[in-house]
Amino acid sequence: MSQDSRHLPAVAPAVTAEIVGALSPRLRKRLDAAITKIADRPVTRDGDTVRIAVDDETGLELHAPAGVVSTADAIRCGCLLAPDCLHRAAIASAAPVADPVADPVADPSADPSPDPSSDPDAGQPSPAEDAGPPQPPEAEESTATPEQRAAAGHLWAAGAALLDTGIEGAGAVLQSELLRAAHTAKLGGLPRPAAAAVSVVTALRSARSADPAHRLADLTAAVRELLGAVHRLPDATGPELAALRGTARQTYVPNGSLRLYGLFTEPLITAGGYAGAITWTAAADGRLYTVSDIAPGGPGRATAAAGRTVRLGDTALTHRQLSHAGLALSGATVSPTGRLGAGAGSKAVQAAGAAWTDEPIAALWAPPAAGQAARALHSEAPGGDLLFLDVTILGPARETGGDCLLAVCEDLTLRLTAAHDHPALAYRDNLRMLAALPGTRLRVIGRLVPDARPTLQLLASAHPSDPARRVDLGLDRLQRADLPASPPPPVAQAPTGPGTDPAPLHLLRRRLEQAVAAGRPFLSVPGSLSADTGQLRRSALPTAADLLAELQRTATRRARDPFGRLLPADPTDFARAWLGAALYAEAAETSLCAAAWQPDRSART
Repeated sequence: MSQDSRHLPAVAPAVTAEIVGALSPRLRKRLDAAITKIADRPVTRDGDTVRIAVDDETGLELHAPAGVVSTADAIRCGCLLAPDCLHRAAIASAAPVADPVADPVADPSADPSPDPSSDPDAGQPSPAEDAGPPQPPEAEESTATPEQRAAAGHLWAAGAALLDTGIEGAGAVLQSELLRAAHTAKLGGLPRPAAAAVSVVTALRSARSADPAHRLADLTAAVRELLGAVHRLPDATGPELAALRGTARQTYVPNGSLRLYGLFTEPLITAGGYAGAITWTAAADGRLYTVSDIAPGGPGRATAAAGRTVRLGDTALTHRQLSHAGLALSGATVSPTGRLGAGAGSKAVQAAGAAWTDEPIAALWAPPAAGQAARALHSEAPGGDLLFLDVTILGPARETGGDCLLAVCEDLTLRLTAAHDHPALAYRDNLRMLAALPGTRLRVIGRLVPDARPTLQLLASAHPSDPARRVDLGLDRLQRADLPASPPPPVAQAPTGPGTDPAPLHLLRRRLEQAVAAGRPFLSVPGSLSADTGQLRRSALPTAADLLAELQRTATRRARDPFGRLLPADPTDFARAWLGAALYAEAAETSLCAAAWQPDRSART
């Protein structure tokens, strides 16, 4: 089925859960088909009101102040069965899900647009904006409360049900159960599990709608994050419990005066219906800070936001201009994620920028690649996953996951990939243009991809014809005229085939993704995984082999009732085995990624 929810406002999880929960069993069976039909209907917007023509006689209205539908009454239908009609449930299930974290801003007068790291509620100003200066956090219980344990149990049950059915069986009803559990978790003081559940629903909808941007690996990671958090939470204490609970708001703290230098602007399109731009800047000491403009919208907003004025003091710089210029700030406030607040006390004036080859920002490229990768794998600092490298282009390569660009950095062969595949962004086209320049040396900025082969998502690069200029690869489209008239001679070509992992963890990873895609029954055929477990053992990965074997045992294990009849499989048992294998795979891949960036591994890529 196909659907396009980019023009619909975000709907709060509790609203969708309430409306779907009110449907009769007969209407629930028809909900997924209704979503397909209604999502293709024309959408018009009049201020805060969005209207959808169901047919010639029936219309829907969504009242969405600040882009978010926050109550069930805000969705109205003109049909005779309203309010308990299929139309309201279908449109709520087709719309993007608003992040359950309702307090994204704690700076009393800060920019109310959402923090891109958490994709929150459409940038609504939080109650904290009228509450004066940020207050110290209240002391939390050293163990989870009964309400939190119950909420974690509901989330676990919903996640296990997803693994039992797979994507095809995870329709709107199961999604509403996840959203209901997310709302309960939010009310119980569990913002991290609540946000994880919303991420799963968003990725599910992307998968079921055949969204080109859907990646099964992303959905698998979202399920792992959700189940991992709620599985540990009932028994966690102290700092571990605090980390599993998460934080509900970004607290801005005073940071005095800052002298910043623009680095690049990154367009952002989320699966949850938000879009905009993030401009990355650096201070003289190398710390990174961001200015963002994120709000509900689609690809058009992502590209347009780069031309909007940044919300800092009285500066008139746009995001694009700031990425090449500099700022001098006084009275700055900064969130833990490095986001600059736009409070009334913050003053900003334009200052001179710096080329990537000039100090102080040239120092970002000084550390060796292996050291930068090791830091990126474990850093929680703002921009900690960004790498600053000098590379020499080798040429294009076609791989299972899509086209990539091969390059040499120090003694490593790197795979450079597009940061986003949406055609409205320039990443993919620019990657093809750069692939035509073997032998060209470029200074680049990219985001580390945890993989057993050195892989980087390209975000920005020096201009191929003029190293003093720079290219925001998601926004600026390179043309043939931008390429050097006489490119340097190509360097020795590295292998361009699909390659294999140094250790065949891809066998375990593939089965974990198949469980998410097709559900427990797909892995329940006896003996179907024996070849994979055998290869894992021969590759000195006995733990991976044991975990995969246990995954199949739990997929096929079924008890019998007193009369000898088979009972349904236990989804909780299977989910526990899946989570153990997923956590092992994540830890092993992190270790392999760190090793892959060591120069002596270049010959094995």
